Amino acid sequence: MLYVEKSSYTRYSLILGLCYKFFEAICLPCDTPFIRGDEHAAGVSKKGKTMGIEIIAAVVGVLLGVGGKYAYDKQQAAQGKNKIEKELASAKTKASDIVLKAKDEALEIEKERRKEWKKTEDRLAEREISLDRKLDELDKRAEKLRAHEDDVESLKNEIRSIRTKQQEKLEKIAGLKKQDAAEKLMQMTERDIKDDLMGLVTKLQDDAMQDAEERAQTVLVTAMERMSSEVTAERTVTAIKLTDDEMKGRIIGKEGRNIQALQRATGVDILVDDTPGMIVLSSFDPVRRQVARLTLEMLMKDGRIHPGRIEEVVAKAEKQIDKEIDRAGEDAAREVGVVGIPKELLRLLGELKFRTSYGQNVLLHSTEMAHIAGMIAEEIGADVRTVKIATLLHDIGKAVTHKIEGKHHHIGAELAKKYGLKDDIVHAIEAHHDDIEATTPEALVVRVVDAASAARPGARNISAENFAERMKDLENIAVSFDGIDKAYAISAGREVRVMVRPERIDDLSSIKLARDIANKIESTMQYPGTIKVNVIRETRAIEYAK
Repeated sequence: MLYVEKSSYTRYSLILGLCYKFFEAICLPCDTPFIRGDEHAAGVSKKGKTMGIEIIAAVVGVLLGVGGKYAYDKQQAAQGKNKIEKELASAKTKASDIVLKAKDEALEIEKERRKEWKKTEDRLAEREISLDRKLDELDKRAEKLRAHEDDVESLKNEIRSIRTKQQEKLEKIAGLKKQDAAEKLMQMTERDIKDDLMGLVTKLQDDAMQDAEERAQTVLVTAMERMSSEVTAERTVTAIKLTDDEMKGRIIGKEGRNIQALQRATGVDILVDDTPGMIVLSSFDPVRRQVARLTLEMLMKDGRIHPGRIEEVVAKAEKQIDKEIDRAGEDAAREVGVVGIPKELLRLLGELKFRTSYGQNVLLHSTEMAHIAGMIAEEIGADVRTVKIATLLHDIGKAVTHKIEGKHHHIGAELAKKYGLKDDIVHAIEAHHDDIEATTPEALVVRVVDAASAARPGARNISAENFAERMKDLENIAVSFDGIDKAYAISAGREVRVMVRPERIDDLSSIKLARDIANKIESTMQYPGTIKVNVIRETRAIEYAK
């Protein structure tokens, strides 16, 4: 814009200069005196004349410049208008060309779409014709099938009538009805195959038992060979040996203050009788009993026995037992090789160190089971970790049976579920006794190993009275069935030998009798391991030569 303004100013200056020069050229000759004829007029100052001429020339130049500028602007406007009109016409021409081109393209697209629609319609028409043809064929086949069905039904009716006539003729010839003939045939067949069937059943059972027994023996023997542990039988310490009889008086104290303080601090009954050099601790809680035992040992070693000292020693003994419990649970888990057991369960596991069952230390029993169960699980392809944790914690409920009512395996399962153990572990703990069916291989391993550990010679200490009572119960169960002559419990209650009357019990019935006796023993008795039921049927023919 600035360039255009400068150019216009230059043009205006040139035009004004030219006009001024033109006018000066015209008016300069007028300096000669022509208005007044005298010489006075001619003597008018030349300077005045020149100034007037310049003014007139300037006015005329200005007028001419303005007119030129107007003419120039008008010319430029006309040129710009013409240029715009030309560009507008060109744009309209291009727009019309674009519109025409777009219309042509749209027509081409529409033609292509119509062609595609035509092709699709033709294909649909062909498919419709094909479907109609297939439907006609199917209708024809259906008609043929219906005709064949009618023929088959008529043949069936004819065969039924022929069979009925044949049966009627056979019944007339044989003098028997169909049902009677079938019964006689079954009786004859049963008599013929009875012996063979009995032999086959016995052979199959023997083969299965032999294979299973050999496999089980192999697995168990392998596990036991790899497992070497100390004797797990242990008796609960309920009696404390005193250094001398004077210690009884010191323990009782003046007016019984010391023994009352001991009983109050430990929660254990202390029985002092006439037995020389011995006092007895009585409590349902084995941990309390252990605290009392340790307290008395520390007091007797120290020699200072009075109520204040007793409370101090009891607190010290409780701390020591707590540490021992925690360490025992952690050591057991570390020995077995399992991790991830909650600390609460490890503490309960440690309390089993002071718990015995039939004279068998429960913690040592659990660790022994975990080792054996892990080996068996490896042999049969079960989950080793699940089996080890389940066997290690299978008797965890015994640590709180004096606090919670119920069977220990149910309590143990609830504790395992409470602290977030897997369902397989919970089920194995709950099913290690017979009241719940074991549905997983891991649960079966736990049950088998528990029975094997409990039945091991020397593992448990059962009184002679209980042993004799169990033997008697076994014999009574066996003789409660019909056809039994005699029954004997032998092999320390591991086998029941049953003598049957051969005239009342045959070979097949003896097999069923053995199974019935075993089922009744399982449902009515509690015992470690397994009991073999041996049914013996013997027929003797005796004659005398005279």
